[in-house]
Amino acid sequence: MKARAKLLSVLAALVGGGAALLASTQTWIVAILAEVHGALEVTGTVAAPLTTPLSFAALALGLALTVVGPIMRYVFGALAVAIGVGIAAASWGSALDPPVSAVAVAVEETTGLAGNDAVRELVTSLTATAWPFVSLVSGVVIAFAGVLVLLTARSWPRAGRRYDAPTTAAPASRPHDAIDSWDDLSRGDDPTR
Repeated sequence: MKARAKLLSVLAALVGGGAALLASTQTWIVAILAEVHGALEVTGTVAAPLTTPLSFAALALGLALTVVGPIMRYVFGALAVAIGVGIAAASWGSALDPPVSAVAVAVEETTGLAGNDAVRELVTSLTATAWPFVSLVSGVVIAFAGVLVLLTARSWPRAGRRYDAPTTAAPASRPHDAIDSWDDLSRGDDPTR
């Protein structure tokens, strides 16, 4: 059960972060513009700019969870909840009812018109694709991973012993030489005492 909780937490953070990153690069909103401008496709990086950096943070956090100690697990669990909520909140508006402000930057770049009133007059309709929903669900998955970490971090297995400093000196099977003295210094033993 201990290893499963760790595996599930790490996978949820990685899958959620990867799906949110993929979703942020896709078309989120199709804006129909008046006159001869036609349709304008707006990606998630324009409609909700926070999703991309938060997705990268979720991926890094998922990888870091595999090696951190017990105290940092709690810190990373809280961060995962915050990142997941941030991605879900950034995606919420575009998924349910895309605001004109989500496409304003793209409209201004395409048409050269600036200002909220001019953009509102030019946009006749906004249609959301499925990608903001994917990002929203990904944020929920990342937040779930964080909650799972917070609930199970104490019971996770320790990292491998190969990363621990040796606690006792190896038995001497040969005479002590200069290399052994350097090894003693690396362990924190002072060979001059």
